[in-house]
Amino acid sequence: MKNNHNKWRLNRIAGALAVALLPLSDEVLARDVFNPALLEMDGPHTGVRDLSAYEQAGGQLPGTYRVDIYLNNVFMDTRDVAFQQSKGPGATELQPCLTVEELAAWGVRVVQFPELGHKSPHCADISVIPQAKADFRFSQQRLLLSFPQAAVSSAARGWVDPKQWDDGVTALLLNYSFSGANNWSRQNDTPDSDNQYVNMRPGINIGPWRLRNYTTWARSSSGGESNNSWDTVYTYAQRSINALQGVMTLGDSSTDADVFEGVPFRGAMLASDDDMLPESLRGYAPVVRGIARTNAQVIIRQNGYEIYQTYVAPGAFEITDMYPTGGSGDLAVTIKEADGSEQNLIVPYASLPVLQREGRLKYSVTSGVYRAYDNSIDETPLSQATAIYGLPWGLTLYGGGQFSSKYQSVALGMGKNLGELGAVSTDIIQAWSTRQDKEKESGQSVRVRYSKDLPGLGTNVSLAGYRYATSGFWDMQEVLDTYRDDTYTPSIERRRNRGEVTVSQSLGEELGSLSLSYIREDYWNSGRTMESVGVGYNNSWHGISYSMNYSYNRNTTDQNTGKRNDEDHLFALSISVPLGEWLPKPVYANYSLNSSKNGSTSNNLGLSGTLLERNNLSWSVQEGYTSQGRGESGSLNADWRATYAEITGGYSHDKYSHRLNYALRGGALVHENGLTLGQPFGETVALIKAPGAAGVGVNSQTGVRTDWRGYTVVPYASPYRKNILTLDTTTMPDDVDLELATQTVVPTRGAVVRANYATSVGNRVLMTVRQESGQLLPFGAMVSVPGTASSEQAFIVGDGGQVYLTGLESNGILNAKWGAGTQERCQIHYTLPSAKQLTGIIVAQALCR
Repeated sequence: MKNNHNKWRLNRIAGALAVALLPLSDEVLARDVFNPALLEMDGPHTGVRDLSAYEQAGGQLPGTYRVDIYLNNVFMDTRDVAFQQSKGPGATELQPCLTVEELAAWGVRVVQFPELGHKSPHCADISVIPQAKADFRFSQQRLLLSFPQAAVSSAARGWVDPKQWDDGVTALLLNYSFSGANNWSRQNDTPDSDNQYVNMRPGINIGPWRLRNYTTWARSSSGGESNNSWDTVYTYAQRSINALQGVMTLGDSSTDADVFEGVPFRGAMLASDDDMLPESLRGYAPVVRGIARTNAQVIIRQNGYEIYQTYVAPGAFEITDMYPTGGSGDLAVTIKEADGSEQNLIVPYASLPVLQREGRLKYSVTSGVYRAYDNSIDETPLSQATAIYGLPWGLTLYGGGQFSSKYQSVALGMGKNLGELGAVSTDIIQAWSTRQDKEKESGQSVRVRYSKDLPGLGTNVSLAGYRYATSGFWDMQEVLDTYRDDTYTPSIERRRNRGEVTVSQSLGEELGSLSLSYIREDYWNSGRTMESVGVGYNNSWHGISYSMNYSYNRNTTDQNTGKRNDEDHLFALSISVPLGEWLPKPVYANYSLNSSKNGSTSNNLGLSGTLLERNNLSWSVQEGYTSQGRGESGSLNADWRATYAEITGGYSHDKYSHRLNYALRGGALVHENGLTLGQPFGETVALIKAPGAAGVGVNSQTGVRTDWRGYTVVPYASPYRKNILTLDTTTMPDDVDLELATQTVVPTRGAVVRANYATSVGNRVLMTVRQESGQLLPFGAMVSVPGTASSEQAFIVGDGGQVYLTGLESNGILNAKWGAGTQERCQIHYTLPSAKQLTGIIVAQALCR
């Protein structure tokens, strides 16, 4: 009987294929038609829902689909779009329903085509634009919009429509950092010591307003004596003024340093914000580089405030993660070596050139009082205004004024794009000043700056400048610092000449790159000269990276005192060899050599690498030997970038001491859905909301995972830019599914912008459903979880009455529908078995009544 049944099935299949392969002329059959009866061959009584929409090429059911939208091959967005059947005889394709506002946001010149919204205010008729078309690639879930170039505005690369900017949610923020070290001396005449440092950056976001504070605490103890101090670096309120492409700051900040030297103030400032411009028109951020002779502490100050602390190993180091202080002014870098010696470096904090595109106005207006780091200095009222404007022919005109009762100055300058010769700017400042208990003086300062990139030669002169000041010229900050309420008279060294240059040279893919920096200053009222030279070379060969750095620092004292010059030559060599071919995680063997003319020479050999699933635990261990009787040294360090914080610890030893250093950094965010902890926050952050999806990682974010509720913070987001945030679906729990793993956010400056992910929490089920008659549910039937029309989740029945369902509770009700009639729908009451497959999927049977 079984054999007869199989033979009958084979005969039916053969017959169906024979009919399908009959040679039919175009006159008999103008198009291919699929016979849905073929789907019933294995179950002649199961039935099939109406599939006529799929009979023609490109045919699909109308409805709402989540699609990636491209305009002229440029990605625009991912969103739900309603699709309607094309109108007209023989039309089968689906056409999107897009509003006029959506088209305008993507750059379509809707003003030129007022007929777009005549037929429907909610569905623009793109056929009124000649040659415009929409192509829905259903298999890829992509909507390709093609418009003639004349109908699309030509925006700069990276431009985002301000209508998409998001001020974010109301939130309380706290960024914190705690670091410290304990030193146990090996010298009888040197006591043990310890020090701790805390910086806290609390803030509040309400609509477009951001309230920020930066407070530090430092403590040091040695020989039974200790001291500690609190300091407030700034407190301010800030908001974007989109119509002016600027930002308003109320409170503590520093004036812009484009025209004048930056001056710290307390008051109000309205200034243009370059981040509102497309990426192709923006500026840069500073990087601090140096060479440490030993395991050293690095302290960075700006305008007298201590803004950064860290600990570095011997050799060349690079600091790129400083939190923006909202100010300007050169960075004073102090490197405290383990033997008690110090290096002092100056890192210019300025950008070059000041060139602006034609028609671009960069402005800044400030009014307030002078804010000095020393409380004994008077709070002198001041104001400043600057403007930089882009003219035709590659010219930029800039100038401004500074005004107070003790100081006045005006500046005028011009920049020029020289084409193949680079870019240059020159300016002059005329100043009138009256120092405390001194006669009024006047003087001038002349400055020339230059920048050049030679792509053909691989040469980049990123900063070259020269400034000369007459004997009667003073900066505003130098003058205002003399007004004090005590008897202390500060010694102010006024720069006479300052020259600086930074050059980088690419030597080709196989030969690496070379960099050079030079700074020299001398002063009017002393014979001291500061000079610093840095040369670096970097390259890699078959995965082996190596670098050489040379630094020369000279700080001469007044020759009349007879004091000797304080100068040093430093050389550092480092080599890193990957060992990953033989190990499951990245591991590198490292060698470094550090030599100092005034000190000693050290050789260090060690290992470094990463651990854990997402390589968010980095570690290093090294041992070394130092000449001149300093003997052996060593260190062990680890840094763990966890979900809720970043933890750093290390131990080092040498002839002088043992040191244990530690740090804890993180952020806390209070929002309407509760408290979320995370890694240290940047200025602008994104809050991930994926309810019920615990422990899910975020792509390209080391150590960032959702907490037990499904929330986490992406610590860095780019303001006024499209930030694409993608959850790592490989880390998704078995009982959670996402409608979409990617969201796009466009935050304003300082915003806490929320990225909402629709989650389906519950069981994954492969269910075979039969009707009361015993027949299987028809192929193509829709099964849904009861809910409102906008939130119903629908699943399609496949062959054999099987349907794959997600987010189901252990028991409940489902609706099934395969036609418009009352006899073509039923309800499923189910109870799931407890057993799951290895894949986490439950296999179940159910009856539909």
